[in-house]
Amino acid sequence: MDIHHCIIIGSGPAGYTAAIYAARANMHPILFTGAEPGGQLMITTEVENFPGYPNGIHGPQLMDDLQKQAERFETQVRYEKITGVDFTGPIHKVWTESGEVISAHAVIISTGASAKWLGIDSEKRLMNKGVSACAVCDGFFFKGKEVAIVGGGDTAAEEASYLAKLCPKVHLLVRKDHMRASKIMQERVQNTANIQIHWNSETVEILGEDGVTGIRIRDVKNSTVSEIPVSAFFVAIGHSPNSQPFHGWLDMDDQGYLVTKPGTTQTNVAGVFACGDVQDRIYRQAVTAAGTGCMAALDAERYLTNSGII
Repeated sequence: MDIHHCIIIGSGPAGYTAAIYAARANMHPILFTGAEPGGQLMITTEVENFPGYPNGIHGPQLMDDLQKQAERFETQVRYEKITGVDFTGPIHKVWTESGEVISAHAVIISTGASAKWLGIDSEKRLMNKGVSACAVCDGFFFKGKEVAIVGGGDTAAEEASYLAKLCPKVHLLVRKDHMRASKIMQERVQNTANIQIHWNSETVEILGEDGVTGIRIRDVKNSTVSEIPVSAFFVAIGHSPNSQPFHGWLDMDDQGYLVTKPGTTQTNVAGVFACGDVQDRIYRQAVTAAGTGCMAALDAERYLTNSGII
């Protein structure tokens, strides 16, 4: 049985950056892309906040560049999903969707997190045409325009506050008559003059053909329907970390994000590291994911060196 130095589970900025560093350290990594090669950036059009691209770059092109860079240093990229793991011993095993068992001394997990969506047809139709799950990523494109954001937690409150610095008016749609956000975040939103909170409101439809032109909302108490003209619609109802294969093996928080030791990417299992959005519930940016991917590869290299494997 071949035992590899390093397996990377998941692509995206974290996974490919980990692969670049691991490959350059002669760890001969095998990267499994997962069901969504390239991660969330594959459904992102213009990326203007990733360093090194002064004119911006399309998300799929950025991921293609990162993959080619990883492959340049002989990373083996496999377009498969990992369905199960066994972390009981020093030799870690992973199962591919085709049933193959791969063994390695070190495993880097970079499976990311998926945004939660409302599930309405117009949301899908206008994705990247004014519909976004990241105000920090895409808010700048709508500077000086009226926008809407849906959600009632800290993330929605934070992103509404961010948008309020760019846009003349922000419509915050909250389904209940109260917010789940922390008291300080609620006060910040309610004290921001250009944020209008629409209580007891649910989104019926996002209007527009080639771009968002407005939203149709329903009052959940009296069923009245109204329309609001906006140029963008942001969804901030949470993310789901893609950590399902690791349940029962790795420590997670109450939302399923992998827990790492402070200042490192080390999980509770020796030789298993986590990077990117699967362990980051706060920042969730491509550049921070890439940074933790670098950290994971360096941590894995140090682990393999100290173990006398390389």
